Amino acid sequence: MAFNGTNARRNVALVVLAVVVVAGVTAVAISLTHASGKSAAQGKVTLTIATVNNPQMIQMEHLTKYFEKANPNITVRYDVMPENVLRSKVTEDVATGAGKFDIVTIGSYEVPLWAKNGWLVNLSTAMKSQGAAAVKSYNVNDLLKPIRSALSYQKSLYALPFYGESSMMMYRKDIFKQDHLVMPLHPTWTQVQHFAAVIKKDNKGITPMVLRGLPGWGEQLAPLDTVINAFGGEWFNMNWQPQFNNPATKKAVAFYVNMLRKYGEPGAAADGFVECETLWSQGKGAMWVDATSAAPDFANSPVAAKTGYAYAPTQVTSRGSHWLWSWALALDAAGKNQSAATKFIMWATSKQYAKLVVQHYGLAQSPPGTRYSILNNPALQKVAPWTRIEVNSIDTADPLHPTLHPVPYTGVQYVDITPFEGLGTQVSQDFAAAITGSTSVKSALSKAQQQATLTMQQNGYLK
Repeated sequence: MAFNGTNARRNVALVVLAVVVVAGVTAVAISLTHASGKSAAQGKVTLTIATVNNPQMIQMEHLTKYFEKANPNITVRYDVMPENVLRSKVTEDVATGAGKFDIVTIGSYEVPLWAKNGWLVNLSTAMKSQGAAAVKSYNVNDLLKPIRSALSYQKSLYALPFYGESSMMMYRKDIFKQDHLVMPLHPTWTQVQHFAAVIKKDNKGITPMVLRGLPGWGEQLAPLDTVINAFGGEWFNMNWQPQFNNPATKKAVAFYVNMLRKYGEPGAAADGFVECETLWSQGKGAMWVDATSAAPDFANSPVAAKTGYAYAPTQVTSRGSHWLWSWALALDAAGKNQSAATKFIMWATSKQYAKLVVQHYGLAQSPPGTRYSILNNPALQKVAPWTRIEVNSIDTADPLHPTLHPVPYTGVQYVDITPFEGLGTQVSQDFAAAITGSTSVKSALSKAQQQATLTMQQNGYLK
């Protein structure tokens, strides 16, 4: 996601902040510093959290007073920074072992890569330091199994999920009824295109299809990669050869670009998750394919009662048609005060924290995509009709087999290799240019093929 934010601040104790957002929605970096030598001796700790401005993180900031009350020796402070800048700063800090951040909020893309590099603390071990009672109360087995697996490396947890998600179709029931359209539970992209054409003809001032166009491997490419998968395409074949000249991949990218140019919101190339969500909450869209975690965000808005839900569209295959993601809290291996940091992330991802969210914001705001005990609650399912689709989509997302044809990588809406972060950003910029019309789809695909080939050669995947 893209968020507004502020720069890091400096005070008596230097606190350097950074944030990482990876696929679409939120990132947090937490720096643990002592306010002074005297307070350090007394065991007082300040947790400075740099975060993106999404609803779930805002809720955490508001509810942190309860953590501070229960832990009077720990003070928590928040700061906000823009998504794309934050991702690069946190990655650089963790990779160099600078140790400015004790806790970082990262996604399922980073966890196995960073754990393998020794950049993260093994939480399966660290949590035990909080005592048997705390571990039992936390109940790791209550975490959704696919999310737990995505945040693990060599069978150990290296991050705890703040929230999890897949993707789904959201649509306006009133507009569909007015235009005599019926959204299938499992639509295809061809059907979606037909719906968009009818809606554009009959509804002035309504965007038929809201989609992300903002450059970024965690922004535009999150939904676009699922379209590539659904059309039978892939990023690389089994020999790590880029596949942007593959007919299926070419067709998928052309479909996505043309969908936005014909039926998408004006200025779509500048719209990430937040901008799309704003359009939807204002009632300006008729269909929107995006994260399942979006639904709680507008659950209290006027558009909520008019919104219907279906599974993410498929095409020639259902493989990789819906993504798997989690925003999670992890400990920087170079950070200090790991006991206090572990205590905080266990609190922020616990069942007790979920209860605080419900008490203050309502049942529909329950942390999405994290715990079976939350999502299987019949009372929640009554007020949150998207929940069953959310759970089924998470359970059936398969990062190990994300495409129609075998591929050497894991990840549905990303390729889980280190070079993908930079390559994905470059490729998404080419596709954004095609969305604006400043270049052709053919040219964008050609550049993507060249960039991918060069990147894979430079990183030793191709000889």
